[in-house]
Amino acid sequence: MSTMNSGGMSAGGGSSRGGRSWPSTTSVSSSGKRIQKEMADLNMDPPSDCSAGPKGDNLYHWVATIIGPPGTPYQGGIFFLDITFPSDYPFNPPKKSGLQVVFKTRIYHCNVDSTGTVSLDILKDGWSPALTISKVLLAVRSIFTTPDQCNPVIPGISRLYLADRAKHDELAAEWTLRFAR
Repeated sequence: MSTMNSGGMSAGGGSSRGGRSWPSTTSVSSSGKRIQKEMADLNMDPPSDCSAGPKGDNLYHWVATIIGPPGTPYQGGIFFLDITFPSDYPFNPPKKSGLQVVFKTRIYHCNVDSTGTVSLDILKDGWSPALTISKVLLAVRSIFTTPDQCNPVIPGISRLYLADRAKHDELAAEWTLRFAR
């Protein structure tokens, strides 16, 4: 029978961890603190026409809303997104299992694939720990006004945008009315 002495050590010596090597939780707790700070900053100064916060009590899974900007075919639409943070956020560049931003509202856009996944340079090769979720939301909002024609995930939509902007905007507005209102 092992008893604890007043120093928290078991009578057999060693700590209550038993000298085992436990997985480090440093990155999780560091990332959690970072996410909490970004949440506080976002609540104090949210980007225009954007909101975001944790889904329930899961700090690593957020729901965001972006209002379609005036003067675009997305005007007046309410677009919902899921944001999933990796456990090592923001220290390593997002990968397939990294920071993911997915439209839950269907959208006609060359930078959003059929599953809703957003293709943005800052979510791939352009990632930096200096980026924040507010900056990611601003980048997503910016594709409403300035699609990234150099890196489309749906080339057909990009080609239509370049060849017949009026037809593209008509289709995008139709999808906005149908799915985002």
